[in-house]
Amino acid sequence: MFYSVREYRGRKGEPKGIGWRDLRDLLVRAHIQLGGPIVLVWDNLRMHLVEAMRRFIADHADWLTVFQLPSYSPHLNPQEGIWSLIKRDIGNLAAADLGQITRAVKRRLKQIQYRPDLVDGCLTSTGLRMDD
Repeated sequence: MFYSVREYRGRKGEPKGIGWRDLRDLLVRAHIQLGGPIVLVWDNLRMHLVEAMRRFIADHADWLTVFQLPSYSPHLNPQEGIWSLIKRDIGNLAAADLGQITRAVKRRLKQIQYRPDLVDGCLTSTGLRMDD
């Protein structure tokens, strides 16, 4: 499981979220670290559909395969299960500031990352499966 977290503090010129270039860079880092092909299951987030991202995917079809989910299908999206685990863990957090929330989310993502059974459970709950 690879992830990226960004805080938005409302500063002038600061991006509000992760853009397609950030996603591209995350995919490249994951590919280098894994040393093999990547299969993505994507929802219809606008960033996933921009032309530059489509070109990147087409240019790297030798190691990158993307399956696009139908519109509004959270039951098929494994990431929904991951976020459910995170929300359950930090749901009662009385954070003093945004940084504390960010640290809690990153800590939980790191814990999940090292528990492949949790990641597999989120994938299995969608009806999708990985063949060994």
